[in-house]
Amino acid sequence: MTIKVCDLPLTDRPLYRLTHIEKKYLTNVELLSLIIGTDQSITIAQQLFSTFKSLEDIHKATVQELMQIKGIGISQAGKILACLELSKRLIERNGLEKKVNPITSPDNLFEQIKNKVSNYYKEHFFVCSLDTRNNLIAVDEISVGTLTASLVHPREAFEVAIKRHAAHIIIAHNHPSGETDPSEDDLKITKRLVDAGKIMGVEVLDHIIITSKSYLSFKEKYLI
Repeated sequence: MTIKVCDLPLTDRPLYRLTHIEKKYLTNVELLSLIIGTDQSITIAQQLFSTFKSLEDIHKATVQELMQIKGIGISQAGKILACLELSKRLIERNGLEKKVNPITSPDNLFEQIKNKVSNYYKEHFFVCSLDTRNNLIAVDEISVGTLTASLVHPREAFEVAIKRHAAHIIIAHNHPSGETDPSEDDLKITKRLVDAGKIMGVEVLDHIIITSKSYLSFKEKYLI
């Protein structure tokens, strides 16, 4: 389904949100749609993430590869790559290259990723990839919506883990309600992913339910 910016309520449009709330609360899709700058930019941005999976992968793409996405011409492709390259250079200039982030407790991970879900009104599911020393490699969002077994499939979770060369993963999702108690679906999904991890050789260390103020660790509650 094509989403046109002009059809959205004014307060839901990316430019309005950028000018009226803190920019850190905009999603990657919203920010990328502003760079693309067309009326179908939200749909195009969603397709970009569907095809390339992450900002890093979009940055690595060529102009020609980006132009394979319907609605992206050479001008939009150039803007996207230029913006991502500027971001990379800013990070390098300020000495903020990817650092070692050892995960020593659920509280440690909560502090690192809570801002990713603080303004979400749907459930977002994340895979946190760790190396052999439990250093955090990356946090990847793999689904959005009501959390169900059909929405979160082991294939997508472990595809990300393998791509990141993860030795272990911690799965996490938010509860917009503010309640941390796991649902029946939460428990089923966790068991399904833990079992799949044993087969894949990528251990699921924990599942963390996050709200804006607190979290629940399946490991600490002996649910995993």
